[in-house]
Amino acid sequence: MKVVILAGGFGTRLSEYTDVIPKPMVSIGGKPILWHIMNHYASYGHNDFYIALGYKSEIIKDYFIRYYETNSDFTIDLSNGDIEVHNKSKINWKVTLVNTGLDSMTGGRLKRLKEFIGFETFMLTYGDGLSNVNINSLINFHNSHNKMVTLTSVRPQARFGELKLVDDKVINFSEKPSMHDGWINGGYFVINPQFLDYIDGDDTILEKKPLETVAGEGRLMAFKHDGFWQCMDTKRDRDLLETLWSSGSAPWL
Repeated sequence: MKVVILAGGFGTRLSEYTDVIPKPMVSIGGKPILWHIMNHYASYGHNDFYIALGYKSEIIKDYFIRYYETNSDFTIDLSNGDIEVHNKSKINWKVTLVNTGLDSMTGGRLKRLKEFIGFETFMLTYGDGLSNVNINSLINFHNSHNKMVTLTSVRPQARFGELKLVDDKVINFSEKPSMHDGWINGGYFVINPQFLDYIDGDDTILEKKPLETVAGEGRLMAFKHDGFWQCMDTKRDRDLLETLWSSGSAPWL
């Protein structure tokens, strides 16, 4: 099944990095978060990737063009330019990189990939969120309900401690609890190709009219994921992911 990753946004809330590189190229453990996302899908046997590019697209293209150079040892003969690669990094991914417009919205980027997606059910996620969602279980769930779209719903950890008060008395204190009552869209979609007809063009926001319409028709389902999920919207988020990686127990691996 094809995997589409939206990787074209400006990432303005992470400007400490995105003034220079696109958000999906911000590194965790020395590798771009985009690589981590792709590696998760590949661990379930899904290796056919379609990356929707926009802002600073040339940096992402350059990363994959030079992937073997930067991830392998080699000898170069400067007299003639011949290169001998040693310990060649083996990775069986097929990566299609498509410029979907600098100012396109999320729906518009997806629409521009229509010719690549064809008439197959496909997967879609954002280029800035990591999870340990079981991809096979997600696909099985999608196939079981016969609806058009499945999204993965998550309950992220709150940023601040939660207090429960009665007459100014704290009766419960929970340090950064999960949002037990608030499911949100965590990406990791499975989508039937007919959904692309719900997207008008470049200015269409995926999370607005297209998904709202499908939900109103009763054709949007949620795969509930209680495990790890973390977006990378801010430097604080990035630092948290880096700490998890450095600990040797990154949940998404």
